[in-house]
Amino acid sequence: QLQASGGGLVQAGGSLRLSCAASGPTWRNYVMAWFRQAPGKEREFVGRLSRGSSTSYANSVKDRFTISRDNTKATIYLQMNSLKPEDTAVYYCAAHGGTHYTTWWDDYWYWGQGTLVTVSS
Repeated sequence: QLQASGGGLVQAGGSLRLSCAASGPTWRNYVMAWFRQAPGKEREFVGRLSRGSSTSYANSVKDRFTISRDNTKATIYLQMNSLKPEDTAVYYCAAHGGTHYTTWWDDYWYWGQGTLVTVSS
């Protein structure tokens, strides 16, 4: 089970940190990722964290967003800096237990409930 939190309203150029708390003893066996969905748009990949803690990001957020993990809290984070109005969306954390690299949302098995991020200009 995944529980996302930390969304809110922030001005352009500001920062926000999202959290995704995972439950279950095997959560570290999963690939974790963040997706987002803006109104009227398809869900899109933001970034992922492999089992070995390597990361990859969408070009639109590279060098601004960072994914990290705290194993003691069974939580992953999405640190978002230099936010832009186009970052406004509902952000979801997700997980899958497969071995393939994927940025396609439908390949992910488990989803958090989403948290809204609004960036004002």
